[in-house]
Amino acid sequence: MTDASKTVAFIGIGKMGLPMSVLVAKAGYAVTAFDQSAARLNEARAQGISTAASLAGAVNGKAAVVTSLPDDAALRAVLLGPTGLIGAMAPGVVLIETSTVSAEASAEVDAAAQARGVLYLRAPVSGNASIVHTGALTCFVSGPKDAFESTKPLFASFTRAQTYLGPGEEARYAKLAVNLMIAVSAAMMAESLALARKGGIAWQDILKVLDDSAVASPMVKYKTAPLRTRDFESTFSCKQMAKDLDLILGAGHAVGVPLQLAAQVRETYGSLVAQGDAETDFIATVKHLERLSGLGEPKL
Repeated sequence: MTDASKTVAFIGIGKMGLPMSVLVAKAGYAVTAFDQSAARLNEARAQGISTAASLAGAVNGKAAVVTSLPDDAALRAVLLGPTGLIGAMAPGVVLIETSTVSAEASAEVDAAAQARGVLYLRAPVSGNASIVHTGALTCFVSGPKDAFESTKPLFASFTRAQTYLGPGEEARYAKLAVNLMIAVSAAMMAESLALARKGGIAWQDILKVLDDSAVASPMVKYKTAPLRTRDFESTFSCKQMAKDLDLILGAGHAVGVPLQLAAQVRETYGSLVAQGDAETDFIATVKHLERLSGLGEPKL
């Protein structure tokens, strides 16, 4: 028999949820998955994950429930309401919510969780689908501290580092703050690269300059690698970044912080989506600046 404390439900098994659930199962947890997509359920079964036919079936008897959902609308639809996930959970169960969503939607979930006696941890993960399977994701956590302490081994099975930030929505703001830096960095790289090319610098040379310079952050090095071969295959798409920037701007408006760079970069991503690059990797800011600058493809 599996130890009851090592039973976990995974709700939402897409690009992030499925590889996370596989890591948790590999760590010795009994995992049951649910998703509204039959294709995703089939994929989970192919990877050795048990599946349930309903939300209630997935969470029944589980000590913890992990959700991975695309946006605020999905969060509300899956977690809230008379047929929602929280209503199907037993009091005292820990809900670990890993998505990038607004503090407002998250606070609604918190109210429902508290009314039910569910222990709600906001735990947005940082990283992307290309690294999940390696266990290299990091995670920001806020909510009841005791619940976090008791689920640390579970967190350690699918993330390499967890930062506990407080009892409320702090983790939501942390995720948006990090994604703001990533979005603006991508826009900044695009302008730098276009300027360098217009100044006559060869493509590989300017990428090496950036890599060897004081600005060579992990983010810059993470993107100079695919840029060497002009690989714009999506790890995180322009459409997703536009969505996150909408959340970021909404958060700024709500708390009274002027996010001028974020607003400008949101329009860059709007342009990319309009030009057919919605599913292209977010570093397509580089292609956008090249188009604006009259630059063609560089020699590789």
